[in-house]
Parts: sequence; C-alpha cells; structure tokens
Amino acid sequence: MPDKSEKQVNSDALMQWLNTPLGRYVRAWEHRQVSDLVANVFGYHAVQLGMPHWDLLRGNRIGNKFYTSVQHCSETVRSNLLITEHEALPFAAQSVDLLILPHVLECSAAPHQILREVDRVLRPDGTVVMTGFSPFSLWGLRERLPGMAPHLPIAPQHYISLARINDWLELLSFELQSAQDGCFVPLCLQRKWLKRWRFMDRFGSKVWWPIPGGSYVLKAVKRVNVMTLVGLEWSHQKTPAGRAAVAASQRTLTKH
Repeated sequence: MPDKSEKQVNSDALMQWLNTPLGRYVRAWEHRQVSDLVANVFGYHAVQLGMPHWDLLRGNRIGNKFYTSVQHCSETVRSNLLITEHEALPFAAQSVDLLILPHVLECSAAPHQILREVDRVLRPDGTVVMTGFSPFSLWGLRERLPGMAPHLPIAPQHYISLARINDWLELLSFELQSAQDGCFVPLCLQRKWLKRWRFMDRFGSKVWWPIPGGSYVLKAVKRVNVMTLVGLEWSHQKTPAGRAAVAASQRTLTKH
C-alpha cells in the first residue's frame, strides 16, 4: 500500500490521467455504472470522497450533496466542497445515506481506516459505491511486466481486488449487492486504437469471459444486526395483577 507521501502523488496522477484518451474511456464506463447504481438511492445526505471535479452524484436525487478533497483544487469551485483527510471524515456517526469512493482506496496509505470511517458515518442500510483497478486483468498483468513503460497512473501493487474488498466489507457487516467489471480493451494510448478494440467490451461482459476487465464498480449496503429477545411469548403472558397495577398508576397520574 502507498505510504503517506505516495498517496497524494497517486491522487494527482490519477486526476491528470483521467483527461487522457484511455482515462476518458475508463471514466465514461465507470460513470455509466455508478449513475445506474445510485439513481434509486434515497435519503438526506450523499457524499463523494475525492475527485470533486468528476461529479458522480449527478444522477442521484438526494438533496444534500457534498464533495471532499485532500487538497484545494483550482479547477473545482464548489460551495459544498470539503477539504479533509479521508481517513478521518468530518461527519457525525450514522449521518450519511450514500457514499461514493472513486479509486479512493488505491490512493490511500490506510485503506482499512477509510473503510472503518465509511462504516462509522453511514446510516444503517446506507449505501457505498466504489471503483478501482483490477490487479488480475490484462491491464494489471501488463503493468507488472518488467521493462514496460506504465500506462496507468497507479502502480499495480496498490490495486485492491474485488474479492479482497468484499472480504473487508463482510467483516464490517456490509452486504455486497452488485459488482461489475469492465474496460476490456487492451491498454491503448491512442483514441483510434481504443475505438478499434471496443468490440472487446461486448465479449468481456459475457459470463464466460475468463479474465476480469481493467476497472470495476461495486455497490454494498450497511447492515446492522438487531438483538431480539427469545424464549418468552409475550402475547400469551397473562398478568392481570400487572395490568391492575398499570391501571392504578394511570388513575394516580390523572388525579395529580
């Protein structure tokens, strides 16, 4: 995982890379998936962590929306932008209904702490949506080849697989509702080659395709275990003395 000094470098490089032809291709696919996943999420407060210039909350109808960044962004002017560390969010416990994390865990020195913060601030049955690069895709494998110039903004050893994130979420009592991978074209830097290989996205979305796509989007819901008392059938307990005591107390309160 990146250390404290690396995480800002990763975040800055990712923001710049999203404006390249390959970055716009990834961005377009992730935006479509996230928009579909959050369209019917309701509540009072929605928050996007990171990438404030990329509005992934646009397709959601929650009224109070906030965006965060670890630094001031000259290209992003928002009245609802908060500058904060994602490992220590400035929100009250159980106060947020929807959280979106675009490649946030990969750029953090403490991804476990971010997930603990996600668990803390989300309401019961709150929704979290995350995106990331797959370490087991053709992209991830290509980036690991020695001597090859990197095409992606984050080193492959920082990627977190869907399976690992799912394990982490299960430990926090989250329920995975959706997981989709995409961006199956080879790593091409030029737009014309990206267009020629776009047919791979149709094949890659089939269930029989053995290799995951370069990017993924997942949606999970926070579940809270509720304790219930068992062993007594309260509706069948006959306590006339208890009812008489309650009636007497009510008469006493009325008199006073």
